[in-house]
Amino acid sequence: MWYFIKAVSFSLLLFILGGCGSKQSVVYAPPQNSAHSKSSYLNKATMKPYQINGKTYHPTVVGVGSRYQGIASWYGPNFHGKRTSSGEFYNMYDFTAAHKTLPMNTIVKVTNLKNGRTAIVRINDRGPFVEDRIIDLSYAAAKQLDMIKTGTAPVELEVLGFGSTIETLSSQSQKEMVLGDFAVQIGSFRRYEGAKITQEKNALVQGRYKAIIKKMIIEGEPLYRVWLTGFKSEAEARDFIKQGRYAGAFVIRK
Repeated sequence: MWYFIKAVSFSLLLFILGGCGSKQSVVYAPPQNSAHSKSSYLNKATMKPYQINGKTYHPTVVGVGSRYQGIASWYGPNFHGKRTSSGEFYNMYDFTAAHKTLPMNTIVKVTNLKNGRTAIVRINDRGPFVEDRIIDLSYAAAKQLDMIKTGTAPVELEVLGFGSTIETLSSQSQKEMVLGDFAVQIGSFRRYEGAKITQEKNALVQGRYKAIIKKMIIEGEPLYRVWLTGFKSEAEARDFIKQGRYAGAFVIRK
């Protein structure tokens, strides 16, 4: 009888702990059914190398601790209250940013290399749509970095994790992500006709890359960007750009 009571009590304890939150429930789930196991399986499945014209490429991986350097810019009042690429409304007073390739909800520490000031932002938009820029910061983040007057600044980015807020990051958070769906922007037009002509001329490049038109609203007016899609990794896209077929081309993710 005492053994039966202990067994029931232990089962009840597991049931209570399992209901306290998703992280706790994963601990007690059978390994073959856990979200972690499924994630690991999917990562392995997407990590297979592939070849293009005899060169081997590996899928692009971004992880906690990854660092990048480049030029930062910022965007403010003209975009305040408008939709971002993630579907959110842009708030210039939030600590957010636009990046060409990092996953949405990546938390990034940005350091101004001129003065050492830092800001932590969440990626919720795509951009900047300029070849030599690495990140487009919100007004709040740019102000904290003291780059409002200069407009741009050399920065270093450090990936802190992946989550909706900095508070959600913990030792249980995902440490890396496999990126896909890369594209190369080959043109930008105010008139749809110009974009359509460019798309038709590049309908299928090298028998592999397909041109599409992406319509965006910039300062209240439409802007039509032409992207070549079908790149499985950033390295593949960058090697394509090095061929020099398109001036000002840059890599972006869909």
